[in-house]
Amino acid sequence: MTDKNHRTRLHFSSKQVALGSVLIAVIVLGLKYAAYAMTNSIGLYSDALETLINLAAAFAVVVAIWLGEKPADDNHPYGHHKAEYLSAVIEGVLILLAAFAIFAEARQSLFEPRTLSVPILGLVLNGLAGIVNAAWAAVLVHTGRRLRSPALIADGRHLFSDVLSSVGVLVGVGLAMWSGLDWIDPLLAILVGMHILWTGWDLLRRSVGGLMDEAVSEVEQEKIRSVIMAHADGAIEAHEMRTRRSGRVIFVEFHLVVPSAMSVFDAHFICDRIEHALRRDMPYAIVTIHIEPENKAHEPHSEGSMVF
Repeated sequence: MTDKNHRTRLHFSSKQVALGSVLIAVIVLGLKYAAYAMTNSIGLYSDALETLINLAAAFAVVVAIWLGEKPADDNHPYGHHKAEYLSAVIEGVLILLAAFAIFAEARQSLFEPRTLSVPILGLVLNGLAGIVNAAWAAVLVHTGRRLRSPALIADGRHLFSDVLSSVGVLVGVGLAMWSGLDWIDPLLAILVGMHILWTGWDLLRRSVGGLMDEAVSEVEQEKIRSVIMAHADGAIEAHEMRTRRSGRVIFVEFHLVVPSAMSVFDAHFICDRIEHALRRDMPYAIVTIHIEPENKAHEPHSEGSMVF
C-alpha cells in the first residue's frame, strides 16, 4: 500500500468514527431523556442536557475533520489541519453553556422542589446510556491518538466526563429517592454542572494552545532530537529547533550545520536521511531543514544545540 493510500484509509476511518459519534449521541440522548421523563429528576435532566451538547459537538467534529482533510491550496499553504482545533473550541463553548443552563434549572428547582417519581426503569435506562458512552469514549480516544486527531480525542475526553457525571447522578438520584430529601437532586445537578464547567474550561485551554502554535510536548521534542542525532552522520550540529502542532500534523524546523567544503548533493542526502527517519517515527511530520556551512553558522555550539 502506498503512503498516499494509507493516509486516505486513515482519513476515511476518522470520518467513520466521527459519524458514529453522531449516531451514539442520538441513541444516548433518547435513553437519558426517557430516564428524565420517567423520574422528573433535575439531576437526570442535567445529564440529558449534556448529551444534547454531545450531539451538537459530534456534528462539529464531522465538519472539522472534513475541513481538516482538504489539501493545501494557495490561500492555505500549510493545509486546513487547524479546523479540528476550532471544533474543539466550539465544543468547549457548548459545554460551558450547558453548565450554565444546568445551574439555572437547579436554582429554580431548589426554590420550587420537584417530587421525584421512582420507576426503576428510568434509572436502568440512564445507566445503560452511561455504559454506551463509556465504550464509545474509549473508541474515540484510541482512534484519536492513532490518527493524531485533536477533535476525536477532545470528543472522547468529553464523553468520559459525561460518564463520570452519569455515575454521580445515578447515585445521587437513588439517594434522593431513598431518603425523600428532594433538595439532594438539584444540589447534585449543581455539582454535575461544576464538573462540566471545569471540563469545558480545560478543553478550551488545550484547544486555544493548539491555535496559538504551542510547541509539541517535551517527550516528543526529545524524541525528535534523538532521531536527528542518530541520523545526522556527516553533519556538525543542529540548532534553533522549533516545533508546532496543527491538528494531527507536527511541523519540525531546525538549522543543520555542515562542513563548509561539503557539496550540496551530500548535504541534501543527510537532510533526506533525517527527514525519512522522522517521518518513519512520526508519519504526519512535516520537516524543514535550513542548511548552514560551518563558517556561516548563525549560532555555532549555542545552548540547546545538538553537536554530532
